[in-house]
Amino acid sequence: MENPRLEDIAAIRYGFGHKTALMPSALAPFRASMPEKKQVHGIRVVDVDTPAQHCGECDALYTREPNILLTILTADCLPVIFSHKDGSAIAVAHAGWRGLLDGVLEQVAARIAQDDDVANWVAAIGPSAGTCCYEVDETLVERFQQELPYDPSLISPRFRHLDLVSIAQAKLNGLGFANVENQSECTICTPENQPEAKNYFRYTSFRRNAHRREKEPEHPGIKGRNQYSGLIILP
Repeated sequence: MENPRLEDIAAIRYGFGHKTALMPSALAPFRASMPEKKQVHGIRVVDVDTPAQHCGECDALYTREPNILLTILTADCLPVIFSHKDGSAIAVAHAGWRGLLDGVLEQVAARIAQDDDVANWVAAIGPSAGTCCYEVDETLVERFQQELPYDPSLISPRFRHLDLVSIAQAKLNGLGFANVENQSECTICTPENQPEAKNYFRYTSFRRNAHRREKEPEHPGIKGRNQYSGLIILP
Protein backbone atom coordinates (compact mmCIF):
# COMPACT_ATOMS: atom_id res chain seq x y z
CA MET A 1 0.00 0.00 0.00
CA GLU A 2 1.57 3.27 -1.12
CA ASN A 3 0.29 5.51 1.68
CA PRO A 4 -0.67 3.21 4.55
CA ARG A 5 -2.61 4.03 7.66
CA LEU A 6 -0.86 3.37 10.95
CA GLU A 7 -2.88 0.20 11.43
CA ASP A 8 -1.43 -1.16 8.18
CA ILE A 9 2.19 -0.86 9.35
CA ALA A 10 3.08 -4.29 10.73
CA ALA A 11 6.37 -3.18 12.28
CA ILE A 12 4.78 -0.90 14.89
CA ARG A 13 2.21 -0.87 17.68
CA TYR A 14 0.40 2.33 18.59
CA GLY A 15 -2.44 3.58 20.75
CA PHE A 16 -4.26 6.54 22.27
CA GLY A 17 -5.18 6.40 25.95
CA HIS A 18 -8.42 7.29 27.70
CA LYS A 19 -9.70 7.51 31.28
CA THR A 20 -10.20 3.79 31.83
CA ALA A 21 -6.88 2.88 30.16
CA LEU A 22 -4.50 5.81 30.53
CA MET A 23 -1.78 3.71 28.93
CA PRO A 24 -3.21 1.98 25.83
CA SER A 25 -3.33 -1.79 26.29
CA ALA A 26 -1.31 -2.35 23.10
CA LEU A 27 1.56 -0.32 24.58
CA ALA A 28 1.42 -1.32 28.25
CA PRO A 29 3.84 -4.29 27.92
CA PHE A 30 6.57 -1.87 26.76
CA ARG A 31 6.14 0.75 29.47
CA ALA A 32 9.54 0.18 31.11
CA SER A 33 11.32 1.30 27.93
CA MET A 34 9.58 4.69 27.87
CA PRO A 35 11.95 7.71 27.98
CA GLU A 36 11.69 10.17 30.86
CA LYS A 37 10.90 13.77 29.95
CA LYS A 38 9.17 16.93 31.11
CA GLN A 39 6.66 18.43 28.69
CA VAL A 40 6.75 22.23 28.71
CA HIS A 41 4.58 23.23 25.70
CA GLY A 42 7.78 23.81 23.74
CA ILE A 43 9.18 22.69 20.38
CA ARG A 44 12.33 20.75 21.34
CA VAL A 45 12.72 17.35 19.63
CA VAL A 46 14.97 14.75 21.28
CA ASP A 47 16.57 11.76 19.59
CA VAL A 48 16.01 8.63 21.68
CA ASP A 49 18.69 5.95 21.39
CA THR A 50 18.27 3.89 24.56
CA PRO A 51 15.33 2.60 26.62
CA ALA A 52 14.29 4.78 29.57
CA GLN A 53 16.52 7.59 28.30
CA HIS A 54 16.47 10.86 30.28
CA CYS A 55 15.40 13.53 27.80
CA GLY A 56 14.91 16.60 29.99
CA GLU A 57 12.44 19.26 28.87
CA CYS A 58 10.98 18.45 25.47
CA ASP A 59 7.69 18.01 23.64
CA ALA A 60 8.69 15.68 20.82
CA LEU A 61 10.69 12.47 20.49
CA TYR A 62 12.25 10.63 17.54
CA THR A 63 13.82 7.20 17.21
CA ARG A 64 14.92 4.56 14.74
CA GLU A 65 15.49 2.03 17.52
CA PRO A 66 13.09 -0.88 18.10
CA ASN A 67 11.79 -1.73 21.56
CA ILE A 68 11.63 1.89 22.78
CA LEU A 69 8.16 3.18 23.55
CA LEU A 70 7.68 6.84 22.60
CA THR A 71 4.76 8.54 24.35
CA ILE A 72 3.35 11.90 25.25
CA LEU A 73 0.84 12.85 27.93
CA THR A 74 -2.22 14.95 27.10
CA ALA A 75 -5.45 16.14 28.66
CA ASP A 76 -6.82 18.40 25.88
CA CYS A 77 -3.69 19.15 23.82
CA LEU A 78 -3.12 17.31 20.56
CA PRO A 79 -1.16 14.06 20.59
CA VAL A 80 0.42 13.55 17.17
CA ILE A 81 2.23 10.31 16.32
CA PHE A 82 4.36 9.63 13.26
CA SER A 83 5.79 6.58 11.49
CA HIS A 84 7.80 5.85 8.38
CA LYS A 85 5.66 3.85 5.97
CA ASP A 86 7.69 0.72 6.71
CA GLY A 87 7.85 1.30 10.47
CA SER A 88 11.61 1.77 10.49
CA ALA A 89 11.43 5.09 12.38
CA ILE A 90 8.83 6.82 14.56
CA ALA A 91 8.16 10.09 16.37
CA VAL A 92 5.65 11.71 18.72
CA ALA A 93 4.69 15.32 19.44
CA HIS A 94 2.74 17.16 22.12
CA ALA A 95 0.96 20.00 20.35
CA GLY A 96 -1.22 22.34 22.33
CA TRP A 97 -2.07 25.80 21.05
CA ARG A 98 1.39 27.11 22.02
CA GLY A 99 3.15 24.26 20.27
CA LEU A 100 1.07 24.70 17.14
CA LEU A 101 1.84 28.41 16.97
CA ASP A 102 5.52 28.03 17.81
CA GLY A 103 6.14 25.19 15.35
CA VAL A 104 6.52 21.86 17.15
CA LEU A 105 5.16 19.99 14.11
CA GLU A 106 7.57 21.81 11.84
CA GLN A 107 10.43 20.83 14.14
CA VAL A 108 9.45 17.15 13.94
CA ALA A 109 9.33 17.41 10.15
CA ALA A 110 12.76 19.08 10.14
CA ARG A 111 14.19 16.25 12.26
CA ILE A 112 12.73 13.62 9.94
CA ALA A 113 14.15 15.48 6.94
CA GLN A 114 17.68 15.09 8.31
CA ASP A 115 17.42 11.34 7.60
CA ASP A 116 14.61 10.91 5.14
CA ASP A 117 11.93 12.44 2.92
CA VAL A 118 8.85 13.48 4.91
CA ALA A 119 6.78 12.10 2.02
CA ASN A 120 7.76 8.63 3.24
CA TRP A 121 6.01 9.23 6.57
CA VAL A 122 2.45 9.11 7.86
CA ALA A 123 0.93 10.86 10.87
CA ALA A 124 -2.12 10.54 13.09
CA ILE A 125 -3.79 13.06 15.38
CA GLY A 126 -5.32 11.66 18.56
CA PRO A 127 -7.98 12.79 21.07
CA SER A 128 -7.90 16.49 21.94
CA ALA A 129 -10.14 19.45 22.75
CA GLY A 130 -12.58 19.76 19.85
CA THR A 131 -13.80 22.91 18.19
CA CYS A 132 -17.21 22.08 19.69
CA CYS A 133 -15.88 22.88 23.17
CA TYR A 134 -12.54 24.66 22.89
CA GLU A 135 -13.57 28.24 23.60
CA VAL A 136 -10.79 30.82 23.99
CA ASP A 137 -10.56 34.60 24.09
CA GLU A 138 -10.76 36.65 20.91
CA THR A 139 -7.15 37.76 21.23
CA LEU A 140 -5.87 34.19 20.87
CA VAL A 141 -8.11 33.53 17.86
CA GLU A 142 -6.81 36.72 16.24
CA ARG A 143 -3.23 35.68 16.93
CA PHE A 144 -3.75 32.37 15.14
CA GLN A 145 -5.41 34.09 12.21
CA GLN A 146 -2.61 36.64 11.92
CA GLU A 147 0.28 34.16 12.26
CA LEU A 148 -0.97 31.18 10.25
CA PRO A 149 -1.64 31.29 6.49
CA TYR A 150 -5.01 29.56 6.57
CA ASP A 151 -8.61 30.51 5.94
CA PRO A 152 -9.87 32.13 9.16
CA SER A 153 -12.89 29.81 9.11
CA LEU A 154 -10.57 26.79 9.29
CA ILE A 155 -8.86 28.20 12.37
CA SER A 156 -12.06 29.30 14.09
CA PRO A 157 -15.26 27.89 12.56
CA ARG A 158 -17.24 29.19 15.55
CA PHE A 159 -16.93 32.50 17.37
CA ARG A 160 -14.08 32.34 19.93
CA HIS A 161 -13.51 28.62 19.30
CA LEU A 162 -10.27 27.15 17.92
CA ASP A 163 -10.12 24.07 15.70
CA LEU A 164 -6.75 22.65 16.76
CA VAL A 165 -7.23 19.44 14.76
CA SER A 166 -7.87 21.24 11.46
CA ILE A 167 -4.90 23.53 12.08
CA ALA A 168 -2.65 20.53 12.73
CA GLN A 169 -3.96 18.70 9.66
CA ALA A 170 -3.32 21.74 7.48
CA LYS A 171 0.21 22.04 8.84
CA LEU A 172 1.02 18.34 8.37
CA ASN A 173 -0.39 18.28 4.85
CA GLY A 174 1.57 21.40 4.00
CA LEU A 175 4.76 19.84 5.36
CA GLY A 176 4.34 16.98 2.92
CA PHE A 177 3.40 13.95 5.00
CA ALA A 178 2.08 11.10 2.86
CA ASN A 179 -1.03 10.53 4.93
CA VAL A 180 -2.56 12.37 7.89
CA GLU A 181 -5.20 10.52 9.87
CA ASN A 182 -7.68 12.24 12.15
CA GLN A 183 -8.29 9.81 15.02
CA SER A 184 -9.40 12.59 17.34
CA GLU A 185 -12.43 12.76 19.58
CA CYS A 186 -13.18 15.74 21.80
CA THR A 187 -11.56 15.19 25.19
CA ILE A 188 -13.96 17.64 26.80
CA CYS A 189 -17.36 16.24 25.82
CA THR A 190 -17.00 12.72 24.35
CA PRO A 191 -19.04 10.34 26.54
CA GLU A 192 -17.78 6.95 27.66
CA ASN A 193 -19.14 4.27 25.36
CA GLN A 194 -18.54 1.27 27.61
CA PRO A 195 -21.65 0.42 29.71
CA GLU A 196 -19.56 -0.97 32.56
CA ALA A 197 -17.42 2.17 32.87
CA LYS A 198 -17.93 4.30 35.97
CA ASN A 199 -16.91 7.58 34.33
CA TYR A 200 -19.38 9.43 32.14
CA PHE A 201 -16.66 11.06 30.02
CA ARG A 202 -14.21 8.99 28.01
CA TYR A 203 -11.15 11.25 28.35
CA THR A 204 -9.34 13.21 31.00
CA SER A 205 -9.81 16.91 30.28
CA PHE A 206 -7.90 19.71 31.98
CA ARG A 207 -10.47 22.27 30.89
CA ARG A 208 -13.50 20.28 32.03
CA ASN A 209 -11.78 19.52 35.32
CA ALA A 210 -10.87 23.18 35.87
CA HIS A 211 -14.46 24.28 35.27
CA ARG A 212 -15.73 21.75 37.79
CA ARG A 213 -13.13 22.79 40.37
CA GLU A 214 -14.31 26.38 40.03
CA LYS A 215 -17.72 25.20 41.23
CA GLU A 216 -16.46 22.51 43.60
CA PRO A 217 -13.03 23.46 45.04
CA GLU A 218 -12.77 20.08 46.77
CA HIS A 219 -12.93 18.22 43.45
CA PRO A 220 -9.52 16.58 42.72
CA GLY A 221 -7.27 17.80 39.93
CA ILE A 222 -6.04 15.65 37.05
CA LYS A 223 -2.48 15.05 38.27
CA GLY A 224 -1.55 11.47 37.43
CA ARG A 225 -4.61 11.04 35.22
CA ASN A 226 -3.42 12.36 31.87
CA GLN A 227 -3.68 9.87 29.02
CA TYR A 228 -0.71 8.47 27.13
CA SER A 229 -0.49 8.35 23.35
CA GLY A 230 2.37 6.76 21.52
CA LEU A 231 3.93 4.00 19.46
CA ILE A 232 6.83 1.56 19.35
CA ILE A 233 8.89 -0.21 16.69
CA LEU A 234 8.60 -3.93 17.35
CA PRO A 235 11.80 -6.01 17.58
